[in-house]
Amino acid sequence: MEEFKFIQSITPKYYRQPSIVKGIGDDAAIIRHQQVDTIMTMDTMVESVHFSEKTTTPYHIGYRALAANISDIAAMGGTATAYLVSIVIPERWTDDQIQEIYRGMMALAQTFHMDLIGGDTVSGTALTLSITVIGAVQKDKARYRSQAKKGDVVFVTGTLGDSACGLHILLQEKDSEHYQYFVDRHQQPMPRIAFVEACQGIKRMALNDVSDGIANEANEIAAASKLLLEIDYNKIPMQDKLNDFSEQQRINWALSGGEDFELIGTISEEEWDILEKAAKHTNTPVTKIGTVKDRTSKNGTAWIYHDNQYKRLEKSGYTHLKG
Repeated sequence: MEEFKFIQSITPKYYRQPSIVKGIGDDAAIIRHQQVDTIMTMDTMVESVHFSEKTTTPYHIGYRALAANISDIAAMGGTATAYLVSIVIPERWTDDQIQEIYRGMMALAQTFHMDLIGGDTVSGTALTLSITVIGAVQKDKARYRSQAKKGDVVFVTGTLGDSACGLHILLQEKDSEHYQYFVDRHQQPMPRIAFVEACQGIKRMALNDVSDGIANEANEIAAASKLLLEIDYNKIPMQDKLNDFSEQQRINWALSGGEDFELIGTISEEEWDILEKAAKHTNTPVTKIGTVKDRTSKNGTAWIYHDNQYKRLEKSGYTHLKG
């Protein structure tokens, strides 16, 4: 499809967000906010690196790519409002397939009342999606990884290991119907925007989204806060059907699987009741899995109790540009 016609085909007929002054059609978009801070995040997903046609349909490629970015906005305590998409399209991809990618993004965007406001399209050898999401958070209400304090509760939302299990099922090409829950969690994760919006009354909360596995994310909070995150493996929430798989698989998926796009965070014991109310209001399971401590020799790292052992929780999820 010729580029101009393609842009016309994905241009929204109207914008849901009143903050959109100018969307698609000029050299840049214009967004106007008052009394709020603007959040911006961008992720790039590359065919055969971040997704495969074997496990992900074009619709789900678009859905998951946008979900990853929306989850980053949630981890900052914000609300996603708009997005831009730059896409590299190989010749072998058809117009219908590309439209399906955008349809997947638009379906999720509609859920959060987001607007597509721009981007770029070029030809290339590998399908590549670079998505920029713009969000908003009340002034001085953003959540940072550095906000953990000694004595805080470490918590997670939802259950962990689901997406990694779903990917395993798809790669094995069997039992997908029996384990459809895990397949859905891999192909159509739901970012926790509603939950963080309900947490506006909480004064302080460190957050990180579970994109690479909590072994990575817990260490990132610990490093940013210069404290020790101590986790009890037996408290990590997992779906009962995960017991159908080996113990080592469950450990790997729960700690290092990633792409669940749940949230790991810390909060003071005094504000835990507020968090529970927000969780109940948004039907979001939350689980205490550990404690924040101040131990000079271990600060900046995460540690875990497992099988009567207390050991360093090494970063073990997916790491970009890892040598």
